[in-house]
Amino acid sequence: MAYFSFELQKTDPETGARAGILHTPHGDIETPVYMPVGTQATVKGLLPRDLEAIGSQIVLSNTYHLYLRPGDGLIKNAGGLHTFMNWKRPILTDSGGFQVFSLSKLNKITEDGVTFSSHIDGSYHTFTPEKVMEIEHNLGSDIMMPLDVCSEYGYTHAEAEKAMHTTLRWLERAYRVHDRPEQALFPIVQGNFYKDLRRRSLEGSLPFVKHGIAIGGLSVGEPKPLMYELLDELQPLLPTDVPRYLMGVGSPDCLVEGVMRGVDMFDCVLATRVARNGMALTSRGKVVVRNGKYKEDLSPLDPDCDCYCCRNYTKAYLRHLNNVGEMTGAILLSLHNISYLHSLMRGLRESIFGGYVKEFAKEFYEKQRLGEN
Repeated sequence: MAYFSFELQKTDPETGARAGILHTPHGDIETPVYMPVGTQATVKGLLPRDLEAIGSQIVLSNTYHLYLRPGDGLIKNAGGLHTFMNWKRPILTDSGGFQVFSLSKLNKITEDGVTFSSHIDGSYHTFTPEKVMEIEHNLGSDIMMPLDVCSEYGYTHAEAEKAMHTTLRWLERAYRVHDRPEQALFPIVQGNFYKDLRRRSLEGSLPFVKHGIAIGGLSVGEPKPLMYELLDELQPLLPTDVPRYLMGVGSPDCLVEGVMRGVDMFDCVLATRVARNGMALTSRGKVVVRNGKYKEDLSPLDPDCDCYCCRNYTKAYLRHLNNVGEMTGAILLSLHNISYLHSLMRGLRESIFGGYVKEFAKEFYEKQRLGEN
């Protein structure tokens, strides 16, 4: 029985943008796709019914956080993550490696794995490639990421090369213990911002590419043109018969640029994080509703959006909610931001089928600039 398959439906000959369908045990995913992040087994501020209503096809959860709280064993006993969080559609879990390195005050990488201190109580834990597979098997996600070493922007070539080789060795170990055909494992291409290392990482990952491939270690503080340059380098080398996932990228401009470089899947916490700070992502650029100029603005947040927030509320009301600290403000902005990103991806998908990807991107940037005036 084939649990996973990928149909590449259309490729734009000019840019390489792709439209496809990823078939999974919990439903089909039309690509290109933006995936909302539910770090703690929930997308902050939104119920599963809200996500379903706005067209979310798949959500992410975080292995590191769920391992620490409430524990992968409890989630397994609850029937897996889908049952635990009442989400019937596909789920992707990352390996938690990025969080180990970014949240832990103390961590030590060895050939065996990484020992780290919990950001919650300082207790010590060890992640090995095998342990991470065990945790993700317990979680029961549809798509899993193997433990990797995400080298920081600014690493030397030698440091990045060491991290890349460790990631490849850990990938091989992860595949040795991965025995769940109903869960797909995507290798992660690392190599920092060195083109030769990225090529070698991809080459070393290819034998393990069964259902998809991920590109990690980007959007970590580098200038955006550098990220695009590396995607340009990788695009002709990436396999065409599986989805390509660019990890941790989700601003509107990066989604457009990523799709035009052949990427199929994206995720980022940006949409809900900025919403909690009073910022909306719109077709006219960013709108910071707490600003004084919106105090008496009775227009909708985004004239091109038909989400629940934009149909029913004004900038003045959203500003009021934000400025008095009402949680409804963050909820409405989160709902809008994710709705907008889904709409953007649907538009890109339609432009691929229609053969007007570059025109779509040009119009996107022209509208974004309107908000700057």
